[in-house]
Amino acid sequence: MILKSVWKSLFVFSAISVIAVSTVNAQDAKEGRTLFRAKCSSCHALDAKLVGPALTGVTDRHSEEFLLKWIPNSQALIASGNPEAVKLFNDNGKVAMTSFPELDETKVKDILAYIQEGEPKPAAGTEGAAGASAKDEGTSGLSIAGIVAIVAIAIVILVILGRASKLLERLILQKQGIEIEEDVPLKVGIRKMFKNKKFVMFFILCLIIALGSFGWMGMWNTGVHTGYQPVQPIKFSHELHAGINQIDCQYCHNGAFKSKNATIPSLNVCMNCHKAVQARDKYDGEISPEIKKIYNALGYDPETQKYDESKSKPMEWVRVHNLPDFAYFNHSQHVVVAEDAIRKAKGLQPNEPVCFACHGPVNTMEEIYQYSPLTMKWCINCHKETDISGQKNNAFYAKVIEAHEKIKKGEKITPALLGGLECGKCHY
Repeated sequence: MILKSVWKSLFVFSAISVIAVSTVNAQDAKEGRTLFRAKCSSCHALDAKLVGPALTGVTDRHSEEFLLKWIPNSQALIASGNPEAVKLFNDNGKVAMTSFPELDETKVKDILAYIQEGEPKPAAGTEGAAGASAKDEGTSGLSIAGIVAIVAIAIVILVILGRASKLLERLILQKQGIEIEEDVPLKVGIRKMFKNKKFVMFFILCLIIALGSFGWMGMWNTGVHTGYQPVQPIKFSHELHAGINQIDCQYCHNGAFKSKNATIPSLNVCMNCHKAVQARDKYDGEISPEIKKIYNALGYDPETQKYDESKSKPMEWVRVHNLPDFAYFNHSQHVVVAEDAIRKAKGLQPNEPVCFACHGPVNTMEEIYQYSPLTMKWCINCHKETDISGQKNNAFYAKVIEAHEKIKKGEKITPALLGGLECGKCHY
């Protein structure tokens, strides 16, 4: 009887664990934040109107059933004549929202969970820490709540099953005519509880599950630096340069479209503008302190407009996006060869550079930070979802098709035909 009750308890406990964990994962605000930044932030903000309306409180204004249909394909919902969709379309100036067929119901719920929860607040004392420490988003509150709920529900079920098991056992013994001694009420106490073998077994099981869960979450997030924003030697504002002044990404990062590395611009690129632009009007006629840092690093005297090489020193920028040494990523292959496919997959607008697909809305960042997780899973998911079937006119895919045609004819194929002579294949 004891073995049967234990196996029943374990079965029920496992079933509830699966259901509870599935529910938690279905509405993960942390994952929703990543999706929101990738899919929604170019047109929407939580508390401010951009191209579209502010989204805080959207779950109060519209039902979840409506939002699950509207977000992936609003245009289809409008075309179907849905009154709520048509009204929303008209109220927002008849601006069509981009369709996101890659967003399934789970991903939409993740986004809605993030909108409800809002932007996580950084812990006190972590902003601006010297040496560039990463912003820790922490474990999802829903995940912790799910684990606590699992344990609580499991305790209740085990207590109920234990009592039911004892009752059935008493009834069976009574029918067999066996006298049953009355149970002495168990006094509540830690020592008494740990003398109960069932409780000890359950306690050990819960401990293993809890430690395993937290260990798994800790290992899973090891090396993931989403939100990493180091302190740089110059407070360079991408919002001012790429956003307000509309400077093209390639002007500074000219390597992204022709080589493996995007490259960090040298200070002489800055001097193309800042030899004349000194922002004196904002500092009572004085040169901006940040522009002075450029001059000091180059040994430049703005009064004489001459350089003193003996005073020059390198600018020690802190790298933000850093892949492991064993990972090979080629910028040019992504932003040139696969530009159209990536734009379509990520839902980028025509006026948005393809760089936004990985680096996020850089034109809104006062200080640059790591927008995407850059994990192997994140890259693989993109490779699984991105449609490259329309890339046949691209020179890279033309070589692949040419190679396939030669294979069909039984002709010789060499690595050179498939780009094997490219320097980056061997040299980093």
